[in-house]
Amino acid sequence: MTPSEVKATLAFSDGSPTMELPIYKGSIGPDVIDIRKLYAQTGKFTYDPGFLSTASCNSTITYIDGDKGELLYRGYPIEQLAVSCDYLETCYLLLHGELPNASQKADFEHRVMHHTMVHEQMQHFLRGFRRDAHPMAVMTGLVGAMSAFYHDSTDINNPEHREIAAIRLIAKMPTLVAMAYKYTIGQPYIYPKNDLSYAGNFMRMMFATPCEDYHPNEVLVRAMDRIFTLHADHEQNASTSTVRLCGSSGTNPFAAIAAGVACLWGPAHGGANEACLNMLADIQNQGGVAKIGEFIKQVKDKNSGVKLMGFGHRVYKNYDPRAKLMRETCHEVLGELGLQNDPMFKLAMELEKIALEDEYFVARKLYPNVDFYSGIVQRAIGIPVPLFTAIFALARTVGWIAQLNEMIGDPEYKIGRPRQLFVGAVSRDVKPIGQR
Repeated sequence: MTPSEVKATLAFSDGSPTMELPIYKGSIGPDVIDIRKLYAQTGKFTYDPGFLSTASCNSTITYIDGDKGELLYRGYPIEQLAVSCDYLETCYLLLHGELPNASQKADFEHRVMHHTMVHEQMQHFLRGFRRDAHPMAVMTGLVGAMSAFYHDSTDINNPEHREIAAIRLIAKMPTLVAMAYKYTIGQPYIYPKNDLSYAGNFMRMMFATPCEDYHPNEVLVRAMDRIFTLHADHEQNASTSTVRLCGSSGTNPFAAIAAGVACLWGPAHGGANEACLNMLADIQNQGGVAKIGEFIKQVKDKNSGVKLMGFGHRVYKNYDPRAKLMRETCHEVLGELGLQNDPMFKLAMELEKIALEDEYFVARKLYPNVDFYSGIVQRAIGIPVPLFTAIFALARTVGWIAQLNEMIGDPEYKIGRPRQLFVGAVSRDVKPIGQR
């Protein structure tokens, strides 16, 4: 952080003394006002529900400019990374700060791909869940349980422990997601095959069966790899902030990541692409493309309670840069699988067309977001809708780890402890039960 020569002066209309607050400049983005001494000097806190105007940390990992529609991982635009790098290169970048050279890439890939198996007892752990459990319910349990199986890497203050925990989590998340899927459909688990790519191995564990050979389709593998890359990190969102807050207590990395998985489950966060596909299914059940005008009319009516899922974004007030890339992948996958005329996909493309042309949506900048396209791609690949959020968690794991490790290495980090504006009852006495 670079201190600014300019200071902010806080003045009070009740005659309390003014206070000078330091201002810090980032390398890009808004300046921040340092309020750490505010309570000590004035006896007052700030009030910022949802922390929409509060920087909770300083970070060098991911930068978003929502007005420009810009997303940078360690300074590299997402548009370049998604085209020129694969997911494991992106993981290396997020963890280490620089893209790997050829030997670093080979070494990192070897380490990750040789930690893909999970402890055999994890299979027995799965049997405690009902077969119809939501995959995210299963994933919160499995990821949290990893600390019981890999307790030789749970010391958050030991750099070697953090390093091996990072490798284990990145390597084993695809195995756990595939196991959760296979369990719900009653098929046998497929063990990892380390000579495949990260995404190819995941596709095989998802869709192979012991009774026949499985050869991953390279177009679909590339699409899955891009989904992973586009979701790898997204600055201080709800689940990342949860991981940081959980990790600030000194808990082990597996517990912190499990907390992130639980937070991501919410329909306003990682569940958005699941909600989007459910919305498309509802329109389809009501008559499909023929009824789309009626649906749009309801969306525009504030009193209808009907929401347009998969459009607009809390941060991006411009086109989501990830959506442009995912749109390309979406059309590539639909073309490869010959699904351009599938009723659900025709409906999705018609909805996209309306949103990009209708003045109501254009004026409100309700562009299709990454969830809209990634949901369509995953459905085309054959991934069931309830599993979408688990795949998001798989992809975001590296971002959570990078953010957690950065926080632990920050000399200014403290256990998280937000304050409150208390508006409840003041101190009062307990009356005997007969007088209440």
